[in-house]
Amino acid sequence: MSALAPTLEAFFTERLISQRRAGAGTVSAYRDTFRLLLGFAQARLGRAPSKLDVADLDATLVAAFLDHLEHERGNGIRTRNARPSAIHSLFRFASLRHPEHAATIARVLAVPSRRHERAEVSYLTREGTGALLAAPDRSRWLGRRDHALLVLAIQTGLRVAELAGLTLGDLELGPGPHVRCRGKGRKQRATPLTSHTVAVLRVWLRERAGGTAEPLFPTRLGGSLSNDAVQWLLARHTATAARGCRSLADKRVSPHVLRHTAAMNLLQSGVDTAVIALWLGHESAQTTQVYLHADLALKERALARTTPPDVRPGRYRPPDALLAFLETL
Repeated sequence: MSALAPTLEAFFTERLISQRRAGAGTVSAYRDTFRLLLGFAQARLGRAPSKLDVADLDATLVAAFLDHLEHERGNGIRTRNARPSAIHSLFRFASLRHPEHAATIARVLAVPSRRHERAEVSYLTREGTGALLAAPDRSRWLGRRDHALLVLAIQTGLRVAELAGLTLGDLELGPGPHVRCRGKGRKQRATPLTSHTVAVLRVWLRERAGGTAEPLFPTRLGGSLSNDAVQWLLARHTATAARGCRSLADKRVSPHVLRHTAAMNLLQSGVDTAVIALWLGHESAQTTQVYLHADLALKERALARTTPPDVRPGRYRPPDALLAFLETL
């Protein structure tokens, strides 16, 4: 057996699971990356994955693998760029165990990600939010469950996995009402609840009654909703709401759009981006800057506060022929 197989096994068992205590989602994403990479290497080199060595996964093969993902498997650039992070993590781990492959490892670590255009943040307007919340049929148990779920999602901005994983014990509706969740990186956070959200959840809890470990938003059989189930119910209610709301007609509303909606509501209410980052469980406040770019009204208010300089309008003329040439580039 080559050096790659035991190194890869140790990477998962020692580094990811024991040392970093990575979540199941991270382990699954890394696993899928290496299944794809080893399958590609086997087809390219004609050797079984257990026979591959660290030197076989050189920068040329890794770059070809990333191009294969984009052009042959049809992955988008964001999905393509998620794979190098797993590969780089393995090779940084391997650099401590196999210094004899230092040159190969350094070249793989230098393989860059592809640049891509940042998509505009999509969020619901007040009209769209109202139409979506009115869509569930609250004469039925499922409609009352879905209405409470949507109210909580739009107010708190919880990720879909955080929302689906909530239990009855995660809610505190007494003094200082809030909901607790475990976010990315196993980080615990508590998000305050508004009086409207508290009122909706109190009504739901009277009907939902159960133990603290039971799901807050269960299926018909009492189990936890999956992420796909939340996406499906959201798509169904969006289709219903779109019949009477133009702004939803051509909009693809995902659970993350509800998260963006919560962030934009906070920003438009004057909440600082550092507070919004804490609210959403972002690792860095820099991540939250994307909402500033999306808020046109905020930019218009900033423009209104500026005073035009007292200068005569005119066109800039370079004082030198060489500068004039550079201006044409």
